Amino acid sequence: MAKRAISTDSAPPPGGVYSQAIAAGGLVFLAGQGPFAPSGEKVEGSFVDQARQTFANLAAVAEAAGGSLADAVRVGVYLRDMGNFAVMNEIYREFFPDPPPARTTIQSNLPGFEIEVDAVLSLGD
Repeated sequence: MAKRAISTDSAPPPGGVYSQAIAAGGLVFLAGQGPFAPSGEKVEGSFVDQARQTFANLAAVAEAAGGSLADAVRVGVYLRDMGNFAVMNEIYREFFPDPPPARTTIQSNLPGFEIEVDAVLSLGD
């Protein structure tokens, strides 16, 4: 199965040796996105500000792959503080239409930011 790297200047560049997304077999695997501007600068501010930027970054990579977050079949949400779960859930609803994808939300010791999100899109039949 051939794989294809996806990248866009509308989301921050990778912070390591990985692709923003990989397409293979009708699926697109979106790498974790965090609260960083497309320039790579960290978004300072409230959890809400960080979450909105994170989801906007994920949406930009999905669009570069030829899809949208409506095509998501699985999402992983990583929160530094599970006390932000309810707020994240409200913002999440703005980005993922019904039916919502399968999701896992876990607490994670993120390095200096509050949220990271990854996803898998289905663009095939």
